[in-house]
Amino acid sequence: MVEATAPGCDRVSVYHCDGWGWGNRDQGRHGEIMRAHRRLLPLAARPRPTVGGAQVTYVPAVYRHRRGPRDWVEHAVAHRDCLRAALGGRPIDAPVVHAHVGLRGGWVALENARADARVFVTEHATFVEKVLEDPQGRELYGEVLERCAGFFAVGEKVRQPIAEAFPQHADRIGIIPNAIAFGTPRTEPVTRLHRWLYVGLLIERKGVALLLDAFARCRAEEPELTLTVVGDGVLRDSLQKQAAELGVSDAVTFTGAVTPAETQRLMREHDLLVHPSRLETFGMTVVEAIAAGMPVLVTRSGGPQEVLAGIEDVAGQLIDVNDDPETIAEGYRLLSSRFPHALDLPHARRHLEERCGHDAVARVHHALWFPDRPSALPSHTTLPRT
Repeated sequence: MVEATAPGCDRVSVYHCDGWGWGNRDQGRHGEIMRAHRRLLPLAARPRPTVGGAQVTYVPAVYRHRRGPRDWVEHAVAHRDCLRAALGGRPIDAPVVHAHVGLRGGWVALENARADARVFVTEHATFVEKVLEDPQGRELYGEVLERCAGFFAVGEKVRQPIAEAFPQHADRIGIIPNAIAFGTPRTEPVTRLHRWLYVGLLIERKGVALLLDAFARCRAEEPELTLTVVGDGVLRDSLQKQAAELGVSDAVTFTGAVTPAETQRLMREHDLLVHPSRLETFGMTVVEAIAAGMPVLVTRSGGPQEVLAGIEDVAGQLIDVNDDPETIAEGYRLLSSRFPHALDLPHARRHLEERCGHDAVARVHHALWFPDRPSALPSHTTLPRT
């Protein structure tokens, strides 16, 4: 979002607060640790150049790591206090503040903004329902909706539970998609679907274990298939072991985490993005793949079917979310039978760029932040009542 919106602003400062938890053996030193950390923050937190001509300041938000359910309010308070310390006790020096994620971003911004600032919030977290299940988290979330100048979700999948939890604020919750870079697409179109690509965290929710099983089945039918797994996570070792047990280690490459630029390069060099996630609020990777000129095989996990509505048949293949790897394998076979004659990736790319491209998303935000400016909003925008 910063890369998209910063060029239209006089000055953009980004405060990236990152949660740092510590273990139980240090609990007795909580006060000492926090005092030392907050003394150091104003000295250590320094802005540096980032995308779009903006300046970013990284702020470690220290909190106690507890066993059991996450304490959403405690985390939000830690983010608030550490950002305040990094600011030297002064408010954020900006008339417009836009925060991401309800509590650790939105509430923190409201607590640290100037009295005359207009604070906007975008929610895209997959864990928002867990926050709302916690009574204290729900209460604080309601405060965010009450106090902010504008509140947005990246899609209906994340908007719906918030609107249901706070029906009195439902008409204040708009939808603005994530901003996606539509750079130069691949020079040659995809002509076969042999080089599979997965991009994302290696965690259970992403369905990577099912993907490996499905890949092994499809490779038994088409020995020329390969799979590149981009990303890292707690399941990496077990997934590599699984690939060996399935006898496909020679065809599967685990790259680990890579830069965004490297991800885009890999997308231009592969034939098919396979994204079998169980839950997505938007599905940025799916849009990025189509922007790179690659078809997608993706689950109906929330955000993707909303983003691809109207172009699902020309962009690739949607499949159901379940625990059967055969669903992925059969989805690949069906897509292969339709490829390339039934697909129209240039059309899908144009459609998504008009909705999610940097220019489209920037126009929406600038119209909200700077209402006195003339602007032309994209047709896919759903704005709230303010």
